[in-house]
Order: sequence, then structure tokens, then C-alpha cells
Amino acid sequence: MDPTRLSVSQLVAIERLNTLPRADFVLALRPLFEAARPLAEALYATRPFESYAAVLDQAEAIVERLPRAEQVEVVNAHPRIGANPDTVSEASYREQGYAAEAGQDLAHVYDQLRRLNDEYEQRFGFRFVVFVNGRPKTDIVNVLQERLTGDPTRELHTALRDMMAIARDRLRTLN
Repeated sequence: MDPTRLSVSQLVAIERLNTLPRADFVLALRPLFEAARPLAEALYATRPFESYAAVLDQAEAIVERLPRAEQVEVVNAHPRIGANPDTVSEASYREQGYAAEAGQDLAHVYDQLRRLNDEYEQRFGFRFVVFVNGRPKTDIVNVLQERLTGDPTRELHTALRDMMAIARDRLRTLN
């Protein structure tokens, strides 16, 4: 793994999370939510939590109530599918399967992803987020093409739902 990649720390104990100052609390949630500041700050206001599962349950309720601009900020905290692997978190690197692609000639797929991501962001005003769940990027190209035809409100809801699925999967792997 590239040593310049953004590091994802382990989750702090839930008891400690509940007592952290706001800035540290926001950072402590990065392994689950990347850098989704509006969500982390809203969660801070609802402490204490009994478990990380409770954090995620509360996060799901919160993202639905955030103003649209903050929902977009939360979605945009996630890296693009097919982003430069040196710029993504350790969790995104693993989830997007960069290690398994080593040595493969995927230039065409990455070009498609770059073009489709640009088109998606131009159309909807936020990043394409999908729960990859080990699927190859060639499959994600198809998903992205299909979702380009979607309704903007529905797409934002889908991105938030998938972001929460990613966070739940990360919790499972970090515990």
C-alpha cells in the first residue's frame, strides 16, 4: 500500500467518542464517513451514544433532515469512483479494489469512469456514490451510466443511502 495514502485510524472506544471535543469527534468519525463534516457535527449534538450501531442509526435519521446543501456536502466527502488511488482513504482504497487491479490494463475503464463522473456531477451537482461491495469497476461503469438517467432528488437520496451502507460495512470491518 502506498505510504502517502490518507490513513484511516481505528475507531475510538464509544465511551471516548462521547467525551471528545467537537473537532476531535468529527475526526474520529472519518473512518466511517470520510470527511462528512455536516453529518459529524449534527451527530455531535446528539451524544452520547451507546454503540457505533446507534451512531449509524442516528446518522441515517440526520442525513434525511439536513438541508440539501449539507446533504450534497456529505455526499461530496466521498472520493470519486476510480479516483487516483493515492488520494483516497485506506478504506476507499480497499473498497474500490485498487489492490486487486494492480497490473491490469484498465485505462479504458478509468477513462470511462472519469468521463461519466464528470457528466454525473455536471447533471446532478454532486458526486456519484455507490456501495461498491467488491464489484469490479467495469460493473460500476454500467451502474453509473444507468444512474445518469435518474431524477436529481432520487439520486441524492440514493447517494445518501449508499453512503450509509458504506459506513455500516466499514463498521463491520473495523470492529
